[in-house]
Amino acid sequence: MKPVIAIHGGAGVRRRDRPGAPHRRVLEQALEAACGQKTALDAVTAAVVILEDSPLFNAGRGSCFNADGEVEMDASIMDGAKLRAGAVAAVRTIRNPILAARAVMQKTRHVLLAGAGAERFAREAGLKLEQPEYFHTRTRLEALRRNLEGHHGTVGAVALDAEGNLAAATSTGGYTGKLPGRVGDSPLVGAGTYADNRACAVSGTGMGEAFIRAAVAHDVCARMRYRGASLAVAAAAALRNVAALGGDGGLVAVDRRGNVAMPFNSEGMFRACVDRRGRRTIAIF
Repeated sequence: MKPVIAIHGGAGVRRRDRPGAPHRRVLEQALEAACGQKTALDAVTAAVVILEDSPLFNAGRGSCFNADGEVEMDASIMDGAKLRAGAVAAVRTIRNPILAARAVMQKTRHVLLAGAGAERFAREAGLKLEQPEYFHTRTRLEALRRNLEGHHGTVGAVALDAEGNLAAATSTGGYTGKLPGRVGDSPLVGAGTYADNRACAVSGTGMGEAFIRAAVAHDVCARMRYRGASLAVAAAAALRNVAALGGDGGLVAVDRRGNVAMPFNSEGMFRACVDRRGRRTIAIF
């Protein structure tokens, strides 16, 4: 089986923001990093690290400011082979929250660590920390000053490896002007992230509250397992539930046969994939 990878850089993109070549280059770099890995877990981790390190996307270095002018980040990862998962929420100094999420999965008996406890764990695990200023970008500060509440985005990746294992990872800075302590769908297993070798791997992006209420990532998987729906049909149905709740967004997903779905109901979504035939796609709108 040929490896398959799909990534997203957020569904909050708008034409008036004039996204273009710089965003495409980072998406290409993330694909390259993922394709250089042997396992699905390593592939999604590598892709998300690239996206977290870029100030162009709302995760890691490019995270949005909350209402107090601070950055609080969330991330999660899931292994479809054993249904293992790890996540961190409301962290402020961890350079790559996705690495902390993976460490939670592999080094503890927990799934989700938050706030100061997650920061302490990351420090003791030897992960790289940064001063708050590292995460402060001019673009995100201007969004806060202009009171662009609700301007959201997230990054994520899903993968199927040559052994038939699935994995998913998601990371975010939330949305501009969120209340301090707000946690969205990205670190919540079943909402923004899910992977199960029996069906598919999913990473979501959009208005997190709606994704939580609709349990989007797990819903896609459940529709495939219990109703026999195809990946495309299951993903579209899950997004309709988000729309019914007044939310917008999108997702990337890959099933156990290597089919890829990248639907969205917002104006655009940064997305890219390498399908089971080795064909590459990079798109915004």
